[in-house]
Amino acid sequence: MIRLLTKMDSINIKKLAEALNLSTSTISRAFRDNSDINASTKTLILEKAKELNYQPNHYASNLREQKSKTIAVIVPELANNYFSQAIHGIERVARENGYHILIYVTDDDYSKEVNFIRHLHNGRADGIIMSVSGEANDHNYLNKFGGKRLPLVFFDRIYEDIETPRVVTNDYNSSFLATEHLIEQGCTRIAYLVVNKSLSIGKTRMQGYIDALEKHNLPFEENLIVDCSNSYDENSIIIKAALTDLKPDGIFTSVERLAFATYYACYDLNISIPKDVKIISFSSLEIAPLLNPSLTTITQPATEIGTEAARMLFDILLSKVDKKIPSELILQSKIIKRNSTSNSPQKP
Repeated sequence: MIRLLTKMDSINIKKLAEALNLSTSTISRAFRDNSDINASTKTLILEKAKELNYQPNHYASNLREQKSKTIAVIVPELANNYFSQAIHGIERVARENGYHILIYVTDDDYSKEVNFIRHLHNGRADGIIMSVSGEANDHNYLNKFGGKRLPLVFFDRIYEDIETPRVVTNDYNSSFLATEHLIEQGCTRIAYLVVNKSLSIGKTRMQGYIDALEKHNLPFEENLIVDCSNSYDENSIIIKAALTDLKPDGIFTSVERLAFATYYACYDLNISIPKDVKIISFSSLEIAPLLNPSLTTITQPATEIGTEAARMLFDILLSKVDKKIPSELILQSKIIKRNSTSNSPQKP
């Protein structure tokens, strides 16, 4: 017998179950959309809940299941358009799986990264997607969690000595081809601008640059590897000094913000791009074609990287044991040639 309840009653899952003469577990399965509940029963429950304005307490349910229904995304910065696009891909997959995301920004500060990870292991998130900081020397803190370590997926920047799934791009080949493009455009003194050449991604991209010089019989000059920082003010000083002292005719910047800094430096020094110096950069910036001159870029599939990293994580979280999780997925970047490396630039 179904008990009559009105909207004026204080309704909870127990009372709803009593009203329908069903168990609370059946009610709960209906709201979780479990496949082991009869369709007509599920319809009856949902219609009755709507009639009585009953809203399931998902937060309490998550606590009982010891799940936060949240994943953490840790990135070095947000100003870089690449990370914004990657986060967009991650968020879309998370939403499709009924999860929310929390974003943590390390500012390339290793201590922040460690503190974030430790905080997240207190139950704040069910898994982590991370592009690592640029200052870490000892990454073993991640292994100290042992079997209790949260599911972790790296993307873009990785720690090579940590065993965990990862999504990266073909950085070596992209850097090789970027350097070769400058050489083909007539450059013989190519400076490579990097923020942290000790990080895996920095080393990989630098090696592509070095090998391209060797292939074309251009001497490698260590002083043409220009160490930059995360400070715009410091980079302005560093890049102006490099342009003045080293006099490169080509510049390859390993990250987007160094391309901007180089444009500003060239403007201040009255150096013409691409007449005096040609510039190519890793960048996912959508307005790259609108810069003056338009910027030649190595464009990474940022949204796809975020999407694939999130799918890897949810394969782990949802225990899809029948689906093999690759330890590493390598996606392809592409060079988009524009006026900053042209010998006969087109007017915008």
